[in-house]
Amino acid sequence: MTDAATPTFDDAALREAMNRVRLEVGKAVIGQDGTVTGLLIALLARGHVLLEGVPGVAKTLLVRAFSTALGLDTKRIQFTPDLMPGDVSGSLVYDARSGEFEFRAGPVFTNIVLADEINRTPPKTQAALLEAMEERQVSTDGVTRPLPEPFLVAATQNPIEHEGTYTLPEAQLDRFLLKLIVDVPPRDAELAVLRRHANGFDPHDLAAAGLVPAAGADEIRAAQRAAASVTVADDVLAYVVDLAQATRRSPSVQLGVSPRAATALLAAAKAWAWLGGYPAITPDHVQTMLVPTWRHRIRLRPDAELEGVSVDAVLGAVLQQTRVPI
Repeated sequence: MTDAATPTFDDAALREAMNRVRLEVGKAVIGQDGTVTGLLIALLARGHVLLEGVPGVAKTLLVRAFSTALGLDTKRIQFTPDLMPGDVSGSLVYDARSGEFEFRAGPVFTNIVLADEINRTPPKTQAALLEAMEERQVSTDGVTRPLPEPFLVAATQNPIEHEGTYTLPEAQLDRFLLKLIVDVPPRDAELAVLRRHANGFDPHDLAAAGLVPAAGADEIRAAQRAAASVTVADDVLAYVVDLAQATRRSPSVQLGVSPRAATALLAAAKAWAWLGGYPAITPDHVQTMLVPTWRHRIRLRPDAELEGVSVDAVLGAVLQQTRVPI
């Protein structure tokens, strides 16, 4: 039975709201439609996103515009080498007036966390996000505090700068549902960006750019429930398992994907199918979401890396070599 306090939404209306979110983000960011769709898929699947791209491709602006279009609270954490775990999750602070310690919530207590340059902080501080991302809670001094819903971590990293950076541990990478590559926009899109700036666009003032919320927290939660209800046939489930096992058998791979990665692919495919209006996922949905869902979960053999083999190429070969259910 549906709780009387829980608003009900029509699936078509929810999908229209999600499409409006994409249009709103487009008022501030040009040429990154695929990345915006990836953020939506992660949100619907209750996952998190790692955004990788060179400086200046609007990764931070993208997340800020996405939050604004959803009408959600957002906080930005600039990860630096001296950042401490308590600076992320919060810490106990002594109150001289009461003579007691009180918990001061960190910036992770929000709907969308922008973890900027996450690989610039040591693994100890990166680990402060592990419980938040997996359990959607923060435990301090024996007390567990739930995080707001919806909750999404969007972390950025620069792939070409290595000085002063730390490799993300596998446990941290595995918490991200998707790894999205934010490329330099094509010529026409870059020209449109320059034209917009020439006309006075200020990336720090999204309200002046006309961005307004296109959806709210209730609609997002309803869309998450709808995406989770997309059905999947046994042969498609078997297809996901066959793909996962194929990564473990690849001669270029030292460590293939885990069962958790298979469930992540299933969740991403469900969200993508729901966005497209499909009542059940098809092999096409699985194929579309495989690379962004698994590219950060595979470790190549050292000799394969020396030969210039890429994870995306390995996953492409896995897709080609695995039988597709009809």
